[in-house]
Amino acid sequence: MAQTNSSQRRASRDGRGSVTAFVMLEVTSFVAILGGSMVFMLLPWTAINLAHSSATAGIVMAISNIPGLVLSPVMGSFIDKIGRHRAAVLLQLAPIITSLAFPFANSFGAMTIATLLLLAVLRGLLGNGSMSARKALLPDSVAGTRITLERANSLHESIAAGGFAIGPALASVLIGSLGTYNTFYVVAGMELLAALLTLLVKVVEGHDAHEADEESRHWIHYLLTGFKTIGQVPSVLILFTTFAVLATVYLPTEVVVLPNYYASVHDPETLGFLLFDMAIFTMLGSLAFEWLSNRFSFANIMRWSILTVALAMLPMCLLPNAWVMFIAGAVLGLGWGPLPPLINTVIQRKIPASQRGRVFSVEMTIWTGGPMISMGLVGWGVDAVGVRVMYPAIAIAVVVAAVIVSTRKSVRDLNTADFTDATEQ
Repeated sequence: MAQTNSSQRRASRDGRGSVTAFVMLEVTSFVAILGGSMVFMLLPWTAINLAHSSATAGIVMAISNIPGLVLSPVMGSFIDKIGRHRAAVLLQLAPIITSLAFPFANSFGAMTIATLLLLAVLRGLLGNGSMSARKALLPDSVAGTRITLERANSLHESIAAGGFAIGPALASVLIGSLGTYNTFYVVAGMELLAALLTLLVKVVEGHDAHEADEESRHWIHYLLTGFKTIGQVPSVLILFTTFAVLATVYLPTEVVVLPNYYASVHDPETLGFLLFDMAIFTMLGSLAFEWLSNRFSFANIMRWSILTVALAMLPMCLLPNAWVMFIAGAVLGLGWGPLPPLINTVIQRKIPASQRGRVFSVEMTIWTGGPMISMGLVGWGVDAVGVRVMYPAIAIAVVVAAVIVSTRKSVRDLNTADFTDATEQ
């Protein structure tokens, strides 16, 4: 099902946004991701300290992602069915109860690995849809303005990376001052604030010619449309393939390998600030996407990004001094940065508005499902052979995967979504 840029431009005209709506959406995104990135550090840190085992921690983190994997089509359908703005509000409110449950359980002496697993699964069940809803809403927020999709996504992902950069560093500081479980109260406050801010985003959502046909289809067809659409749009398919490889092979290094190493040397601050460093430079890489898109093709941006990520892992996997880790982490962040705005822009250009929520939810499925497969194995490997063996093995695997993906001819299909073919938003 080839979607043309002209049809996407016609579809977007029903929607009306404003600079104010876009700014409010980005403020919301920053606050929401700031809280979420704190949990990104808090959960594995709590698991490792409860279990004293990387394998157990990895299994806990993997299992906690199962609900997001299973329910992703439902979340995407929910977004497309009730509206992107309304879904963004409701899905942001949902995880607050789980954030409050962690300190509540601990206060009664009930925090065990089993309890942690239960709460992490519940959080995965409730908490992964709001980001997809905001991405689906972004084109509506800039429709009718002079803000291009390249610029909007560049800013959106750099602001999101900024929130992610501050979150782990803030969590590491709060763990030392408030304690691990009290830090979850801060997370809950940020989630509530993000939901309230989402209410202030005033935007008219765009529609397209596919919407009436979608509504008439069987509910199973409606749920599975996101997966089917990706397979029919080559430019989206190659990006999702790349994303799946990086999520499956690379992400366990941040969630299992590095937390294990820094927990073993009793140094949460360095871990927090390393993640901060990587995220800050991811923010700069995302911010550079619009500049890159004016000078290079989408295909070449993707090739440069994944190869840079892979090469930056080679010195990091040797676990050198902190300053070397920070430099290599900065390079890795710069390489990773352009990928999220590239993915957003291609989806928003090539996928009809009425299907956008489901496709972005498939992206979230990949982000949660890939690491779910690998985290337990990586944790087992760390316990069996140690970080200093497992980390280099992962780095080599990322290099091999990056070379294979970047040399495929289908990468050229990304250029069909390039801004030079879409002069009107």
